[in-house]
Amino acid sequence: MAWYTDWFGTRYYKLLYGHRDEDDARAWVNTIVQKAGLKKGDEMLDMGCGRGRHALRFAEHGLRVTGIDISEGSVADARVEVPEVSFHVHDMREVFAKERFDAVVCLFTSLGYSNDRNDDQRAVNAAAGALKPGGRFVLDLLNGAIVRKDLIQEDCQMEGGVRFTLQRRVEGDTIVKDIHVDDKGASHRFTERVHAWTAEEVCALIERAGLQLDALTNGPEPTTFDPLTAERIVAWAHKPA
Repeated sequence: MAWYTDWFGTRYYKLLYGHRDEDDARAWVNTIVQKAGLKKGDEMLDMGCGRGRHALRFAEHGLRVTGIDISEGSVADARVEVPEVSFHVHDMREVFAKERFDAVVCLFTSLGYSNDRNDDQRAVNAAAGALKPGGRFVLDLLNGAIVRKDLIQEDCQMEGGVRFTLQRRVEGDTIVKDIHVDDKGASHRFTERVHAWTAEEVCALIERAGLQLDALTNGPEPTTFDPLTAERIVAWAHKPA
């Protein structure tokens, strides 16, 4: 079983990452709506939607949003927390609906979880297949060079009475995070593995999918991408008409 199917649906994942900033999500969505020229009534696909943090904000802009995620637990939570959005358990490597959407987004490093880069290409190909001609695609991934440079090897935090010890390391082109959970004497261990992306790799994903790259930026403020300082690699692309 892939590590993400074992981890994402747990209550510990929700505890550890539940504090993610809603203001940050709102800033991301505002930037995407403005820069991509989206308007009320446009159809959007949120790939790797998690519990719907971004989908909610897109819906507030009047977009008709569909969210997909491989985690049944995340989708179940999203349906409760964001009932105005249609959520589905779906593997993003497969096309959800052909040429239906005005925009597709894949945010907060939702690619790079397996050792096979073909999985990532299949996901971007599926995004391209879901777009209408002329539709916009936004792909947000971590900048591997900055993650490597600023890696905190170990820290601890308390969330909801649960102690999390986080240990991080680099294995080749992969960032590994070991998560040790101490919950009232019960211990659990989980692992996250994500590819340390480069801008060249991201551009290649876009181009091989038949999409036209428009810009590379940092995020959520769309400043020009600088490989030495940008925390994110955000690719802005469109499907040729």
